[in-house]
Amino acid sequence: PSLLLFGKDDPRVERKSLRILSYNIKHGRGMDGRVDWKRTAEVIRSLSPDLVALQEVDKNCSRSGSIDLTQELAEVLKMEGRFGKFMNFQGGQYGMAVLSRFPVTFHQVHVLPRGAEPRCALEVRVNPGKDWGEIRLLGIHHDWTKETLRSNQCRALLQAVGEKASPVVLAGDFNSGRGSDSVGLLLDAGFQILANSSTNTFPSKVPKIEIDFVMSRNLGFSRFKHQVIEEKLASDHRPVLVELFK
Repeated sequence: PSLLLFGKDDPRVERKSLRILSYNIKHGRGMDGRVDWKRTAEVIRSLSPDLVALQEVDKNCSRSGSIDLTQELAEVLKMEGRFGKFMNFQGGQYGMAVLSRFPVTFHQVHVLPRGAEPRCALEVRVNPGKDWGEIRLLGIHHDWTKETLRSNQCRALLQAVGEKASPVVLAGDFNSGRGSDSVGLLLDAGFQILANSSTNTFPSKVPKIEIDFVMSRNLGFSRFKHQVIEEKLASDHRPVLVELFK
């Protein structure tokens, strides 16, 4: 059937651009202390992303109303959702999630060396259309306490990614800046930070440091646009949006 029959949000519509969002949502708790996942959903919806890497996601935890945040967000945003567990917490589970407008053909949780808490990387594979082919997206949330631990996690992440030439995107809260040893390991392995200049991402009210990134390797594009969204209330991190153009 003609693609004109489908709405712009239908995954069957070929896109010339690809919008990737990274957002540490602090389990839906805003800077006003209020837990409101619907507010989180509206921030995401307003940015019209195709792929979303979310950090600090609860699943049935009491502090966030004992709901499955991944599935609630996926349902209201009309996206597919996958959850990656770090640990059991408050009667449920705590970890990360990925949302996708495209069908998820594969997903895997890659266990990483633990830091102050257990950690993993959450991989999904999607095919946005013939212009892009299959893309591997790995959601990231590295340890916040020590650079040596983050470097260990990056080494394990690179092992999980492997040396294949397949297009890979890393998106998340790296808890390290551009000049750090851990981020340097990823750059040395061929990853590119998709941002032309440094823009701070944390804390959201008056950002002091840049620790949230979208990176890629072997992802063919002609140009990209990087934005740190000036959202000060919904979380303690600002959302990072990258749009890639063929």
